[in-house]
Amino acid sequence: MTVVFLHAFPLDEQMWKQQRRVVQDAVAPRLYGRGRTMAEWAASIADEVDGELVLVGASMGGYCALALARLAPERVSAALLLGARPDADSEERRAGRAKTIELIRDEGPDALWRDMVPKLFADERNADERLLFQDPEGLTGAVEAIRDREDSTEVARGLGDRVRFVVGEHDPFVSADELREFDVREIAGAGHLANLERPDEFDELLHEFLADV
Repeated sequence: MTVVFLHAFPLDEQMWKQQRRVVQDAVAPRLYGRGRTMAEWAASIADEVDGELVLVGASMGGYCALALARLAPERVSAALLLGARPDADSEERRAGRAKTIELIRDEGPDALWRDMVPKLFADERNADERLLFQDPEGLTGAVEAIRDREDSTEVARGLGDRVRFVVGEHDPFVSADELREFDVREIAGAGHLANLERPDEFDELLHEFLADV
């Protein structure tokens, strides 16, 4: 089995640097530029990485993980999803995506970063701008893929005890209560990207998850 780390928006694969020390033979592909939809991203990853997959996805990477589980369920052994939700975007969230696309096009990635840092991190001192993906076209394409993704609730249910969700206590996008029908763990004091804010606590959950797999 291959552990595949799938990164969040608007970061790149470097967000998993510490976790790749934990799982040294894992792969962490860059998701941007793989197509217009999550389904196309999933197909690209499936072609790129052989064999059975253990998926560890954060936010946008979690959506890609669920798309992979829909595309090739026989290849997905398990999935650990951080700050991700299985449902599709509501109309309110879709409207928010439109504003994000407008911000990227009008003001660029640095303005996007300033706007998102308070939403991504419970403590803004944990934000590292070096992790920001800097290509505006890739960022807008990613927002569109997130916005237009399918509802994956039944996909997550189909994984049964092979899927586990992790959320930060202060995540503004998804809460443990919203995911209560699944196996969900909450990391105290963390925001949306708990692996960056509470790496030791996240790594402990990652070890536990991989041991169960």
